[in-house]
Amino acid sequence: MLTTLEIEFLGTGTSTGVPMLRCKCPVCYSNDPRDHRLRTSAIVRYQGARILIDCGPDFRTQMLRASDDNLDAVLLTHIHYDHVAGLDDLRTYCFERPFPVYARADVLDNLHKRIPYCFATNPYPGVAQFEEHIIDDKPFLVEGVRVEPLPVMHYKLPIYGFRIGPLAYITDAKVIGDDVVERLKGVPLLVINSLRIEEHLSHMCLDETLDIINRVKPGRAYLIHMSDGMGFHADSPRRLPPGVELAYDGLIVKV
Repeated sequence: MLTTLEIEFLGTGTSTGVPMLRCKCPVCYSNDPRDHRLRTSAIVRYQGARILIDCGPDFRTQMLRASDDNLDAVLLTHIHYDHVAGLDDLRTYCFERPFPVYARADVLDNLHKRIPYCFATNPYPGVAQFEEHIIDDKPFLVEGVRVEPLPVMHYKLPIYGFRIGPLAYITDAKVIGDDVVERLKGVPLLVINSLRIEEHLSHMCLDETLDIINRVKPGRAYLIHMSDGMGFHADSPRRLPPGVELAYDGLIVKV
């Protein structure tokens, strides 16, 4: 059993991924593999549990190259396509029992409409089947591991980040309330979204993310859910304060 927490970044890109289709910018043409970003997702390994956070359209590719493809459950931050479109590929994890999925009630309701065959009373043989767990603002257990939801706003959409032991994981946030900031102060590892350098309607830009980091003062911080507008990974150290880095696909961080 792992006594430390380990997070493996399966993807660190925004909804289009990087390179973005039809984009001719230098970042999308970069030869640095750290600039190639699949849609944002991660595996958290802690106290014997292997917890997937989000399951986007790149899930199959991500798991084929992951360091360990064992999973016990999935946490969903919200319903947007780039965070749930890979759920059907969890079918190979459903051979012995339905796969546990933890999400808000509105997210699960939406999934019933998007992939109804996975929730049918008499499902077609071989489809993914899920053990549904409705979550709200209260902490809950996944394989015995305490998970604390972190309510944030993705423009007008309420979504969740998660606190798991020494890790706080937030993606797609535009507004993080003072109460959540207070709860996160001093967290050893903060993983947080930062879409690009320029401001955006529904995601935090770099300055907004750095402001949250400055208020939280984590031990370390890694940025995720990045577009090509974040620039080259190699140029990032001159833009970022000590203890803050761009995450990249395949990176493994231990606390």
